[in-house]
Amino acid sequence: MAILGRRRERELGAGGSNRFPIRLTRHSWRRQFRILIICLALIALLPPIFFHFRLKAYRQAQLKKCSWLNSPPLVCAHGGDLSKAFANTMAAYQDALRSRVDCIEIDVSRSSDGVLLALHDRDLQRISGDGTSRVSHLSIKEIKELGSTHQSSLKFTDSKVLTVAEALKSVSRSVQQVILDAKVGPPSYESGLAKDILSAIKMVECNNCLVWAKNDDLVREIMKLSSNLTATLS
Repeated sequence: MAILGRRRERELGAGGSNRFPIRLTRHSWRRQFRILIICLALIALLPPIFFHFRLKAYRQAQLKKCSWLNSPPLVCAHGGDLSKAFANTMAAYQDALRSRVDCIEIDVSRSSDGVLLALHDRDLQRISGDGTSRVSHLSIKEIKELGSTHQSSLKFTDSKVLTVAEALKSVSRSVQQVILDAKVGPPSYESGLAKDILSAIKMVECNNCLVWAKNDDLVREIMKLSSNLTATLS
């Protein structure tokens, strides 16, 4: 009986040990199934998430490249519209405004007697017929006399020389930007030129004026005298 009892215990023990692995195997299969489902869900979700952020980064890069579209470059008329008038004349400015330009550039030269004129040396040479003429070597009276003397031989009728103040009054409130291209030359060079330019701007209350020049001393002086006006090297 003792032998039968021990045999029965061994059979029960063996049976019990066989049933436990079966329960363990079922639990492990369920766990693996859940892990598989989670992995499949991640596989399904990761590509859309990845491409979402990838596309977002691409769009940001494209917007950065095309950011100028939000602030497009200005169409600027250098000296006005020169197709029907001489540069820096009232007619040239008015033609440019009728063309709906965003910006007008005005050449700024100083006569020998200190008057700021909307005039380039080459404009004066065209008026006078003298290729050596320089605005800074002549007074305002002499320059105006040259214009009236050679009026009949010029291509366009309007050759009246404007002061910078007159030019600013005619265009500053009709465009987004006015660029004053300051010319520096002998005999006065940049001496007192910054104050003269700022005085003309203040006189007409030009709030959209920008000054550029090839002379760094003049640019620094303008920046020193006025913190509200943009000045830069051209």
